[in-house]
Amino acid sequence: MRPAANLSHLWPELPYLDRFAAAAAAGFEAVEVLFPYDVAAKETQRALIANGQRMILINAPPPNYTGGARGFAAQPERVERFQYDMKRVFRYAEALKVSFVHVMTGVAEGKAAKQTLIDNLKWAAQTAPTGLTLTLEPLNSVAQPGYFLNDYALAAEVIRAVDAPNLGLQYDSYHAQMIHGDAVAVFDQYLPLIRHVQIGDAPDRGAPGTGEVDFDALFARIKASGYAGWISGEYAPNGPTEETLGWMTA
Repeated sequence: MRPAANLSHLWPELPYLDRFAAAAAAGFEAVEVLFPYDVAAKETQRALIANGQRMILINAPPPNYTGGARGFAAQPERVERFQYDMKRVFRYAEALKVSFVHVMTGVAEGKAAKQTLIDNLKWAAQTAPTGLTLTLEPLNSVAQPGYFLNDYALAAEVIRAVDAPNLGLQYDSYHAQMIHGDAVAVFDQYLPLIRHVQIGDAPDRGAPGTGEVDFDALFARIKASGYAGWISGEYAPNGPTEETLGWMTA
């Protein structure tokens, strides 16, 4: 198992570009940033190179600064905007040599939203640069009220409907626990679809070991499964990040 650091959450007291060095000092060879679009890709590139790191994941689309909902892949009236913004995302992904792009669905409901999401993902999977994997991540309704993709079964149904080799499931222990009450069981059930793993505890998205998730059991399951991808810490450290990194050697 390979640990990675989500720099949108860890070392929150540091400026963005300084977080890369802090992560490198803690032993992280890979990082992810949810929305890197405020900073020129070249600046992020320099930070990655200087610290011997790779960027494994970014979110899509870029933030909506007009006050609209975050993400709109499932909104029928915004298909053109989705395609326009995803092209920008793909340019960033290529510049930063990103492995995964998490496609956010936004606030929506109903059959039309589901079909729109499937159609948009088919287009995105066909348009994505070679070597890039798109992911879907169910988000719980406490953290993201009204978010369309709020259930792992729904995510699995959409992934199977799109039927693209470069689309998979992004598993997050915090959201899995909040949605279904047992993050370990969710990992077991949806393992064949999982391409990327993020960890955080529930209900407060704290560091592993501060809440309800059985991380001893989860890490044992991950090891036994043969999963060879990254495991990224995506949580609120609520104190010095370095004091929360025991999970790296779990």
